[in-house]
Amino acid sequence: MTKAMAAAVCFATPVLVLFLIVGCAARPFYPLPSRFLGGIRQPLQTTRPYNIAHRGSNGEFPEETLPAYKRAIEEGADFIETDILSSKDGALICFHDVTLDETTDVGKYKKFAKRKRTYEVQGVNITGFFTVDFTLKELQSLRVKQRFPYRDQQYNGKFSIITFEDFIAIALDAPRVVGIYPEIKNPVFINQRVKWPDGKRFEDKFVEILKKYGYQGSYLSKNWLNQPAFIQSFAPTSIIHISNLTDLPKILLIDDTMIPTQDTNQSYWEITSDSYLNYIKKYVVGIGPWKDTVVPAVNNYILTPTDLVTRAHAHNLQVHPYTFRNEYKFVHFNFHQDPYEEFDYWINTIGVDGLFTDFTGSLHHFKKWTSNLPPNDADEQKASDLLHKISLMINSYGSR
Repeated sequence: MTKAMAAAVCFATPVLVLFLIVGCAARPFYPLPSRFLGGIRQPLQTTRPYNIAHRGSNGEFPEETLPAYKRAIEEGADFIETDILSSKDGALICFHDVTLDETTDVGKYKKFAKRKRTYEVQGVNITGFFTVDFTLKELQSLRVKQRFPYRDQQYNGKFSIITFEDFIAIALDAPRVVGIYPEIKNPVFINQRVKWPDGKRFEDKFVEILKKYGYQGSYLSKNWLNQPAFIQSFAPTSIIHISNLTDLPKILLIDDTMIPTQDTNQSYWEITSDSYLNYIKKYVVGIGPWKDTVVPAVNNYILTPTDLVTRAHAHNLQVHPYTFRNEYKFVHFNFHQDPYEEFDYWINTIGVDGLFTDFTGSLHHFKKWTSNLPPNDADEQKASDLLHKISLMINSYGSR
């Protein structure tokens, strides 16, 4: 027996004891990437505001792409968020805009030059290349690019559009429980332009896919905690239609004060009134407002907050505002250009229940550094860290 082998054997016994002791902890942590302690994944945290990865970690990678979502999971996202649209042949894809022009290279293909169209979308005529005029195969032949010029451009042209099912697979393959937060995007327009067999609607197809992969259950139910999901939409009629198809929790998104709902043509003031909140809470567990409607801003300075969060909470509705971004142009001057100060204000002063962010890692670090873990949780985290160090030591012996 060599000295290295002897050392490994001597070391193995206490390691095994430690493993058995720590493995009996009440709530398992995952000490190694992609390896589950006792075959059980770390559960979704539900004690702090949710970290919602807006289109993935799109502050680093082009939005709605596989690496953007995987990066968000690595950075600690509780939920990965996506927008769902449709192809010409009825395949559901992860893409934000109804047009392809801004975030793909569609314009460089001569074979697609005649596909440019002008359609009315939410009362406005828009000209461009629309997802509904391309088959899934054609869409996946395109390459995506970063939306904002001040973000990293090195990944432009490297990734393709993914399907709703691809997106779900990313969440289900995560080394811990990660929720999904899909949006039914522009349902009125999609239902006008895409037809499914048997008279089915966009919303029907959407729910079929969720059910296919086992997403079910009301908020915080056992089934929901196993595979968490929020369904979101700016269209109240879609929310209500889907309520008849699934008991998964739903979020009504709320746009700028000047933009009416895309299907019912209701004003911002109507859908944020107490009477409407009292009505819609039969169908939703929360609202997702644009953050500047909750706390107005002028000349990049925030003003006195509205009472929307207080009133929503009075109706037992969660509030998940959007979108938090690290760049200076998006962080109001009151926060001294520090996104951590902004997180602190929204979580501890305004009291929101979740935040959509382009920079998942920043919000995760803020929550980790400012959370007061109960003693048991703190002990388990130390045990997890210890196991990780031990595993590295064991691996170093095995590699010699």
